[in-house]
Amino acid sequence: MASLQPKSPRNRQFASANWSLSAIVLAAQAALAQTEPPAATLAPVTVSAPRPAPAADVTGFGAWPLRELPLSAQVIDREAIDLWGAQRLADLTRLDASVSDAYNAPGYWDFLTVRGFVIDNRTNYRREGLPISAETTIPLDNKERVEILKGTSGLQAGVSAPGGLVNYVVKRPTDETLREARLQFTERRSLLAAVDLGGRFGPQDAYGYRLNLATESLRPLTRNLDGNRNLAALALDWRANADTLVEAEVEASRKHQPSQQAFSLLGDRLPPPVDPRLNLNNQPWSQPSDFQALTGSVRLTQQIDADWRWSAQLGSQRLKSNDRIAYAFGCSAENRYDRFCSDGSFDLYDYRSEDEYRTQQAARADLRGTVAWGGITHELGFGLLASQLRNHFQPQAYNWVGTGTVDGLSVVPPDPTPADPNTNRDERSLEFALTDTMRFSPRATLWLGLRHTRLSRDSIRTDGRRATHYTQGITTPWVALSYRLTPALQAYASYGEGVESQVVPNKPSQYLNAGQALPALKSRQWEAGLKGGEEREGALGWQIALFRIQRPMSNLDACARLGLSPCLGQYDGEAIHRGVEASAHWKHGPWQLGASATLLDARREGSLIEPETNGQRPTNVPRAVLRAQASWQAAEVPGLSLAALLAHEGPRQVLPDGSMTLPGWTTVDASLRYQTRARTTLLTWTAGIDNLFDRRYWKESPFQYGHVYLYPGAARTARFGLSARF
Repeated sequence: MASLQPKSPRNRQFASANWSLSAIVLAAQAALAQTEPPAATLAPVTVSAPRPAPAADVTGFGAWPLRELPLSAQVIDREAIDLWGAQRLADLTRLDASVSDAYNAPGYWDFLTVRGFVIDNRTNYRREGLPISAETTIPLDNKERVEILKGTSGLQAGVSAPGGLVNYVVKRPTDETLREARLQFTERRSLLAAVDLGGRFGPQDAYGYRLNLATESLRPLTRNLDGNRNLAALALDWRANADTLVEAEVEASRKHQPSQQAFSLLGDRLPPPVDPRLNLNNQPWSQPSDFQALTGSVRLTQQIDADWRWSAQLGSQRLKSNDRIAYAFGCSAENRYDRFCSDGSFDLYDYRSEDEYRTQQAARADLRGTVAWGGITHELGFGLLASQLRNHFQPQAYNWVGTGTVDGLSVVPPDPTPADPNTNRDERSLEFALTDTMRFSPRATLWLGLRHTRLSRDSIRTDGRRATHYTQGITTPWVALSYRLTPALQAYASYGEGVESQVVPNKPSQYLNAGQALPALKSRQWEAGLKGGEEREGALGWQIALFRIQRPMSNLDACARLGLSPCLGQYDGEAIHRGVEASAHWKHGPWQLGASATLLDARREGSLIEPETNGQRPTNVPRAVLRAQASWQAAEVPGLSLAALLAHEGPRQVLPDGSMTLPGWTTVDASLRYQTRARTTLLTWTAGIDNLFDRRYWKESPFQYGHVYLYPGAARTARFGLSARF
């Protein structure tokens, strides 16, 4: 059956992880037990404070408030992460209408679609502003916020896929002493215990620290998905003087859990949504995935004078993983490898990629300041970024072992023989960025940006064959004009570019130009928008943006997926995404409301190799997405608040030719929070229900690696939490 084995480039990361932070559980329980006061000392309390206007490091323009920037970005803060019990990036897709899932299997790492494009896990993720690989699980326990830039990111990231950019910002030392312990219990015995400690010490409180520890026993409702995870993170800083700040942070995380195997079409039929508790990765020999990550950074920030400051930053990431799954893929009995068989059977493979190593180092220097030339104020930024990425693997097992069935009852023998070569990849880049914010008047501002990237890439198979090497120089400009129509209303228009770099697979038996680099695939985005509102009680804040992204496409994926030979690797048409995004938020008295919506017209055009896809929407991209949130504080019970979240995604295409459509879906989540004070301890009780009405639906239908995947929405799940802040 070896000739029937279709290739899958699915490189998952799993790392050996048997260590545990069980002591955290005991410490947290002891801390909570000590907070039990006499009933007479209990007094309800409501904690609130004015919140600064959100800003985002991911924008590339420093600390400007988002409401003043001529671009679209979202900041998901710690409060929202805690309120909705988010444990991974995929849990945050419910909070923004521009973001949706893209092959988000439970137990695996996260994929996101932004503005209809799947962003690249190798190039479109940042941590503390430095590039990282997102081909791993990234915990949120020690993250202060997650920033999402929408649209092309050539100015911010150089070589990156269009759609968006994600930046993780870690928790930093607190000015006030922080002692917080948290327990969270999720239906079917999942238990999370965490502590968050922060404060300052030393002469004049010059030194700061923030320690986050977490351990979780994973027992989700989905069967055959039990596991565990652990995190230890430490952030330090030193305020050497009023103008000098030194910061350092490091985190180590491990996760040990199987992943949920997706379903697929049954011949030419879209099956009804299955029980989301069923997992086809349930062979007796199925092994958990293992992820291990060690990541850290050091940053020096120096204020030169009242107008200028510079910073230097170093970052490192080391990932080790073992990728294992009983992999359901295709139907050799019907000679169709993009779906399951008509009778509900499928080919089953024993896939194992052991000892995968990914390492990345980055160094960045930035200089920012303000000057006045010719009566115009210029806010200048200069940046230099050097990075190196190494992905080194071992031969992998990808062996056909028999036939499975969608009822999950079939049992086949394993075959872990690592006979399939993998591909090692090395990459180096040097980037220079320049920004100039020119304020002509209190109303009119011109925003200019330019990044030049020098890229060098090498790849070779683990058996020594198919070596490739190429270098490219790429320049990506960005320009915008903003105009304040009134003190509370701003209009803007922008143009930006993004670039992707591809090389033809070094497979002479199939490609006429095997191993050659294609010219840079340069995406172009036009955007115009309005932003209105003020940061005050009772004010309505809102924004609306219209955008058009034009992305050139190559034929490399189609040649591999369709098995075309000979194939000349080249451009093959383009993808054009036109859309409108709108969002609003309002807070008055006990009420707080928010909503966002996206309408997207996405089309494939000009393809010669697959003309049937021209005029069709891309797969797994809904035309309409809506998110809405509401919270209410009960005046009769101080400290009690209720919240609800609605998520709706419209129909989406399952196949590239548009011949099958996945129905839309709507879910509702609910959350309750109660804060009270016991002597000097602030207690926060939370209870939440995800998928309140237990809706059965297909959540997404990614068409990846030449195969249709169907992921069911999670079953209704209850969670309960208690945090104590001393």
